[in-house]
Amino acid sequence: MSEDMQSGSLAATLRALTPARVALGRTGVSLPTRALLDFQLSHAQARDAVHAHLEAATLAATLSQITSSPVLRLRSAAPDRATYLQRPDLGRQLDDSSKALLLENQGQSASFDLALIVADGLSALAVDRHVPPLLTELFPLLSGWSLAPITVVEQGRVAIGDEIASALHAQISVILIGERPGLSSPDSLGAYITYDPHPGRTDAERNCISNIRAEGLSYTQAAAQLAFYLTQARRRQLTGTALKDETRLLS
Repeated sequence: MSEDMQSGSLAATLRALTPARVALGRTGVSLPTRALLDFQLSHAQARDAVHAHLEAATLAATLSQITSSPVLRLRSAAPDRATYLQRPDLGRQLDDSSKALLLENQGQSASFDLALIVADGLSALAVDRHVPPLLTELFPLLSGWSLAPITVVEQGRVAIGDEIASALHAQISVILIGERPGLSSPDSLGAYITYDPHPGRTDAERNCISNIRAEGLSYTQAAAQLAFYLTQARRRQLTGTALKDETRLLS
């Protein structure tokens, strides 16, 4: 790309429309130093996000301030971050102490409408930043729903929500989880909705809302989409490929 193109109005317009690396220019046959350093910084931020540890106690305390539901701290069967990254299967199941804690906190209700699960996934940064404001937007939309105790899971994968919600006898589960970081999005949050959650559910039986963050899907938009999926899942008794978002709420 020529220097004229790089500094021209078309390049500026493209950069305003996307965080992708466009119109970078060149120095000889290489990238300009500024573009190269920016790439290296983004790569380092993505790596840091994958290896970061969730401040579970702080997050649980924050959630306790915005909901009247109990907040429980759980752990997967992965004993540490290194094992978690190498053994995805262990991130999909609870350790023994967490299983026991769930049994103690099933509550007086025989069942719940909804279980909300928060897991670090591959970006604890996303969870720390976005879960509290997202739930602040979501809770007013859940009037009339009975909520199971909210759970905060360390070293968790998406499927761990099935075991948790099943143990709590919840009809539907939502797991809010840090997504795999990209070079322009180290803090993207995802939400996975599952009707009749139990171990063995597949991704085809879930609905996913992705890229919840300041530069992506706003908290208000994400909460509205979640409320739609939850309402439709309860009415139609399903989630996954058979359930589509028909709200047209996104602008």
